[in-house]
Order: sequence, then C-alpha cells, then structure tokens
Amino acid sequence: MRVNAMGRLVVIFASCLLIANTALSAAWPDKPIKIIVPYPPGGGVDAVARTYAQRLGEVLNTTVIVENKAGASGAIGADFVAKSAPDGYTFLIASPAEVVVGPIAGQKVPYDPKTDLIPISLIGETPLVIAANPSVPAKNISEFITLAKANPSKYSYGTPGAGSSMQFAGESLNAIAGLDVLHIPYKGAAPALADALGGQIPIAIIGMPPTIAHAKNGKIKILAVTSEKRSSAMPDVMAVAELPGMKTYRFTNWMGLFAPSKTPSDILSKLAIATAKIVREPLVRDKLLAQGVEPIGNSPKEFSDFLRQEYITYSKIAVERNIKASD
Repeated sequence: MRVNAMGRLVVIFASCLLIANTALSAAWPDKPIKIIVPYPPGGGVDAVARTYAQRLGEVLNTTVIVENKAGASGAIGADFVAKSAPDGYTFLIASPAEVVVGPIAGQKVPYDPKTDLIPISLIGETPLVIAANPSVPAKNISEFITLAKANPSKYSYGTPGAGSSMQFAGESLNAIAGLDVLHIPYKGAAPALADALGGQIPIAIIGMPPTIAHAKNGKIKILAVTSEKRSSAMPDVMAVAELPGMKTYRFTNWMGLFAPSKTPSDILSKLAIATAKIVREPLVRDKLLAQGVEPIGNSPKEFSDFLRQEYITYSKIAVERNIKASD
C-alpha cells in the first residue's frame, strides 16, 4: 500500500514538473536573453554573436544582451553557461576551442562539454588560412608542399597556441602530405600573424578575418584555405581539400549556439528555428559573409551529428601527432 502511495506521489510530482516546464516554455521569452561570448570584444566570435543577437531580439520581440566572459581559452565563459539555470535565458556562442579542441588536447575544464551543454544550432563557420610571408617562393599550397619536401625541417608554421585547431590543421597537413614543418606556438593569433608579416616565421595558420586586408595589399600570401571547399570571401584561393589525397582535409573555426543541460526541448527547438531563419536573411547573411563566415543555421540533431564528427577527427589527430595543450 505504501509503495503504491509513493508511486502515485512520484507520478504527481513528475506531472507537476512537466506542467511547470510547459508553462515556462509557452511564455518564453518574457524577459531579456543573455548570450555569453567566451572571448573579449572585437574578435571573430564576438562579431558574429553581435550580428546574430541584434536580429534575434527583433525576431523574438525581446532584449538580447551579449556579455563577454573571456579567459582560459574560452573555458570561463563556457563554464558560466554550463552552470547557469536551464530556463532559456542564458546561452553560449562557442567556437571549437572550448567544446571540442581544448578538452581533446588535454585542457582541464570544470565542465563536461558533452553533457553540460546542449547543441542548438551551428550559426556559421569560417576556414582557417595557411598564410605565407611574401618571401616564401610558393604561390599556393601545392607549390609549398613541393618546396617543403625538397627542404626537410627548413620551414616552420606559427599558430595561436599549442593544442589549437590551427595546430591540428598543421599537423594533419604534415601527416597526410609527408612533411616535416615545425610547429611554433604563440600566445594568440595576433603575434603569429605579426611574425609572419615581418618574416620572423615563413608560415602562419590562423583564422581568415585578420588576414583579408593584408592579403589584399600584398603584405601576405594566402596559400590555401582549410575548409572543404573554397571560401566566398577568397574565391581565388584554393582549398587544401582540392589536392590529390586530401579530400577529407577540413578544419574550420565555427560559431555554435549552446544551452545549459536540461533546458526545455521546445525552447531549444524554437531557438534553432529562429536561428535558421535569421542567418538566411539577406542582410544578416551579407554581414556574416563580409566577416568571412559562411552562414549555416541547422537543427539540434544536425549540429550534434556535426560535433560527433569533429570529436572523431580531432581525437584521431591528437593521438597520432601527440598534440597537447600544455606543450
């Protein structure tokens, strides 16, 4: 008898929770939404977040605030969202670093990116670029591979840091093309680009946006992009994947929307639908493309499938090339 009574109480309690969550979701949003960017203002992720947030507020008829919580390669902002109330009012716009690449490379983070954060939609992605100082005698990645093979250990490439997606891109190129190009980690993209511009290093693998102006004025050569196809921002630059045997080569900086675990599924669905609508609007799309970002806006399942493949790709390279964030 007691067991039956307890069972009824459990059912009643669960029903009350369901009703409460349904009511919460039906009223959503009825107060400002906060989007956390885990990097300082002015960077690529921040620019995408502000473009997206402005239009999201108009679509949802509410205020959307972008708040920067930088530090620990994105982990501070990601942890803040992971530990926030799952009520549909705090979200994260993340890059690969804090949810895929950093943890795989051994970065210690106070959250589990696979269970504490729920993927909502992939807003967009931008390729990395393999950029060379003008003194490097190669016009494209094919010529550089030939040059590097003929001069083992002569060349090096700089990246924003050990364990970055840029190092993964460089070491994958080394492995597939049979090269011995030395990795030089910097503390950020800016110093790596500065040394490539100044000739202190021959090659830098970094995000596309900060290189566009330098490429246009001839201060740096873009040998290739690392996406699976050419970028609309640099249509004359070949993709590494165009080379024979390199079809699966693909590394991008992407910007994805995440929620704290246990956020109601219908809120996630509404937000994913709104995101897909927003990034396809001509005005927003043009703004993203101007930043070198290809708009995507997919479903939570599609984004989850994308992340699963990212884990597989990066985990394999981390083991094969012994990539560690602490190097």
